Amino acid sequence: MSKELRGGREVLDLLGVGFGPSNLALAIAVSEHNSAVPERERLRARFLERQECFGWHRGMLIDDATMQVSFLKDLVTLRNPASDFSFLAYLHEQGRLVDFVNHKTLFPLRVEFHDYFRWAADRVSHLVSYGTEVTAVHPVVGGGRVTHFEVSTRDGSVYAARNLVVATGLVPSLPEGMSASERVWHNSDLLHKVDGVSSASRFVVVGAGQSAAETTAMLHERFAEAEVCAVFSRYGYSPSDDSPFANRVFDPAAVDEFHGAPQDVRDRLLAYHANTNYSVVDIELIEDLYRRHYREKVIGEQRLRILNASRVTEVAETDDGVHVTVESLTTGRRTVLHADVVVCATGYRPGDMTTLLGEAATMLRRDKAGRPLVARDYRLLTESDADAAVYVQGGATEHSHGITSSLLSNNAVRSREILDSVLGRTASTQGGRNGAEIADAYSGGAEAHPGVGVGVGTGAPGGGGLRHVG
Repeated sequence: MSKELRGGREVLDLLGVGFGPSNLALAIAVSEHNSAVPERERLRARFLERQECFGWHRGMLIDDATMQVSFLKDLVTLRNPASDFSFLAYLHEQGRLVDFVNHKTLFPLRVEFHDYFRWAADRVSHLVSYGTEVTAVHPVVGGGRVTHFEVSTRDGSVYAARNLVVATGLVPSLPEGMSASERVWHNSDLLHKVDGVSSASRFVVVGAGQSAAETTAMLHERFAEAEVCAVFSRYGYSPSDDSPFANRVFDPAAVDEFHGAPQDVRDRLLAYHANTNYSVVDIELIEDLYRRHYREKVIGEQRLRILNASRVTEVAETDDGVHVTVESLTTGRRTVLHADVVVCATGYRPGDMTTLLGEAATMLRRDKAGRPLVARDYRLLTESDADAAVYVQGGATEHSHGITSSLLSNNAVRSREILDSVLGRTASTQGGRNGAEIADAYSGGAEAHPGVGVGVGTGAPGGGGLRHVG
């Protein structure tokens, strides 16, 4: 469907920035579409990824950690149950389908699901440029409208595309006043850094969610002589709500209902159902940690310490460790722990849209809270007329599309919705103004939008989040 600019540069129909599970699902949808239609109807698509190969939360692929999402919510099944990119197709190819059926579970090991993602990514690798970091996006204007985008990369390449799909993942979040170092880690780096620790006498783990509990359990097992101190502001770990009715908040139909609701209703729904995803832990893991804690009390060897209803007020690094000041929220009493390592399992945040888009953020339409307005098809709405479009996948759309935005539940369905939107927009402009006017962009008929230089990085790998039971 693409046109060619004068001088030989091709205009892509779709350019994806970032290649985690969200844009991987979209790449598969594009591939399946292209294989089913005549050549003239095929989309020309490319995906750019800063990492050298596919990777999704590799720092938290703990051996025995399981997914919190059903394998049926894979990259394709809810969009196309007959797809040969499904998790079941992967298992069949690996020779483990019967074994998995006998396992009687909906929740695979996380390392296995990551390998499924990698297997799928390898099959669409012809659409991906790895090791390619996007540095700038320039909207190009012709006839008073944004006709397409020029996307520059660190290696000096320039891509032209009518539609961008930005899926740059989430950014690790550390507590205020703390910064990452050799002794202070975010849990996303856990497996990357823990091998460098040969021995330790004490770890401090900050956080109350699934990743914090998994980190605490792993360090407690791996370092049999070390004390592991879990610090969180709640009285205890809270179980996730994975009950059938609550899980309906992750249904594709819930996105329609959420997007169509007034913003105050959306905000209330996010608050009501935060316990399906945020700062909650699988009940089996809670019970396992409690068993360990109780057993150590019985035998008089307390290595697992739970500092509940508490917060970290100060972290001071020394030559031989970290002094961590922990304050009880109920009594105000302060305890100073000397630790070898502090692990902050304190979640992620969406990349700041203003930072992400630079001066182009001034073109975005926003709600009263300053959040970007996002159409149902995941397009960012702008003040200026445009034939080109920017789509967003990930946490930046949680306020508009609901709690599944940065999770895996609607990955397959969302890819179909974005693909359908791109196909519709491409068809409506094909053979009309875009063909001639985009070509004019390289012969003096258009110019980069004045004052607009959009810096786009790929952020944390992949997005998708680790926590989610829907």
